[in-house]
Amino acid sequence: MPLPVGSKAPDFTLKSKTAEGLVDVQLGSNFGVRNTVPLFYPGAFTRICTKEMCDVSQGLSTYDAANARVYGISNDTPHVLAEWAKQLKIGFPLLSDLQHEVAKAYDVVWPNFDGLGPGTARAVFVIDKEGVIRYAEQTPTLLDFPKYEEIEKALASLQEREV
Repeated sequence: MPLPVGSKAPDFTLKSKTAEGLVDVQLGSNFGVRNTVPLFYPGAFTRICTKEMCDVSQGLSTYDAANARVYGISNDTPHVLAEWAKQLKIGFPLLSDLQHEVAKAYDVVWPNFDGLGPGTARAVFVIDKEGVIRYAEQTPTLLDFPKYEEIEKALASLQEREV
């Protein structure tokens, strides 16, 4: 079960590969500035994850309008994620949680991914500017997509609070 709504989001720093090389991305850098949407997914170059990341990339303007920064998080290496992002033209940072530390902190570890041992579950969080989780979802199976409409509603409610 993912961390519950109302919880303080655990801060983290993960690696991402950009054109300039490996960079550290810290969740806490968004606190006080913008909302954050970490999307946890099992693995790059898989059918369902590809569709999910492409769908989110195509709808990125919705997240931008809600002053929300999206991050994709999996246990792939930063180099694999960079190649996948390049091929798919993913428009937001993909972060490497190679040791599952962040997935564990958010309680979204899938117990057995394809017989390979623990992996990252498909899950999403909406975190407000203060670093509080306002929406949390883990899909029932790795083949299910998050409820995008619910994510958008959570972001819209945060926008209403700011007005």
